[in-house]
Amino acid sequence: MKLSKDESSGQSTIPQPDRHSALLLVDPQNDFFPGGAMGIPEGNNLVPVINAYIKHFSRQGWPILATRDWHPPNHSSFTEQGGPWPTHCVQGSRGAQFHSDLVMPPGMMVISKGTNPKKDARSGFEGSSLADRLEDLGVKTMYLLGPATHDCLKQTIEDACKLGLQVILLKDAIGISEDPLKEISQTGALQATASDLKINFPTN
Repeated sequence: MKLSKDESSGQSTIPQPDRHSALLLVDPQNDFFPGGAMGIPEGNNLVPVINAYIKHFSRQGWPILATRDWHPPNHSSFTEQGGPWPTHCVQGSRGAQFHSDLVMPPGMMVISKGTNPKKDARSGFEGSSLADRLEDLGVKTMYLLGPATHDCLKQTIEDACKLGLQVILLKDAIGISEDPLKEISQTGALQATASDLKINFPTN
């Protein structure tokens, strides 16, 4: 695997994606963008950045996967059921759909989570087929992004690291601020931006 070099130190730091890499979009659903039940401020600004990453991986033929909350209407995590979250990403609802401006590649694997009404699933690995899919694809390094909550990102990263995967958090395509980002950095994940992967953003 090729590594990029830190310009200040000259040391190789950020792994460059290859055929053993995958891009994971964590919950890029309407309810996590502005106007949604748990929408993040300025979340729509992430869309062109996410699309640039999708295009980069798709062009090379590297795997792209997306997790989604896919909750039944009576999910235990909802405030109406005594849980901590507002009703969001209900199966079949508009809020559960992927953002319409995201250019999802044909054949992208979609991993549903949170389908058990009695159990929350913050990690993309919990109660899902994600680990099996990554193993089938021979993935060793996972590049992760998305507007999901801090908890969902952190838990997904922690579970990926436990499986022995190398994780790179694409910090210019996530919806959390610096303080939670510092906490996530303690999971063992590396952090990178599009420039580290030599990705050019489209200009309007």
